[in-house]
Amino acid sequence: MSDFEFFFSFYGLLLGLSVAELTGGFARLLHERHRVRFGWLTPLLALFVAIDLVTFWVQAWFYFRGAPFNAAVLLVGLVIAATFYIAASLTFPRVLAEGAETPIDLDAHFWAHRRVVFGCVLAANAPVWLIVGLMPLANEAWLEIWSARLIIGISIFATCTAAAAFSRSRTVVVAALLGVLGYTLYNFSRAGVALVKSGLWGPSVG
Repeated sequence: MSDFEFFFSFYGLLLGLSVAELTGGFARLLHERHRVRFGWLTPLLALFVAIDLVTFWVQAWFYFRGAPFNAAVLLVGLVIAATFYIAASLTFPRVLAEGAETPIDLDAHFWAHRRVVFGCVLAANAPVWLIVGLMPLANEAWLEIWSARLIIGISIFATCTAAAAFSRSRTVVVAALLGVLGYTLYNFSRAGVALVKSGLWGPSVG
């Protein structure tokens, strides 16, 4: 087992709990759909959180693949994944705890918890940005990662997520949510186009 495989067996497990929490919350809502006012804010928030979870898996491959076995690296992974788990666990309401006849308004849930969810997403991403920002001090090869596109992308993500978390204006919050979601979807569409242009992948043989 390589150092990265050991790290990711721990980090991936913690991120997997966030995926389970997110999908489980949605499944519970479907089970209680007769008393749910779905709206559109919480579903969009869940989509944003889910996409950022995928991004964390990608970041682990790009930024931690060469990391040595070290307790400090595991601790950083724990802090990042645990913070994201809090965001995932609050994205959907705990429907069973609210009473069998109590209506569930997802838009109201969004406004009640958006500060914690967006704040945790921002706090989970910040250590990764800090690590990538400090790595060139130890290894100049990391300077190649800091393209203009990466800097602009981090700026858009951080600004929109912070605005969605802390702005008092509902208009600004909604605009920030749509902005950061649109940006992340744009990045994944670029990845999809690149995959198609590469010829996808060949059939497994053997």
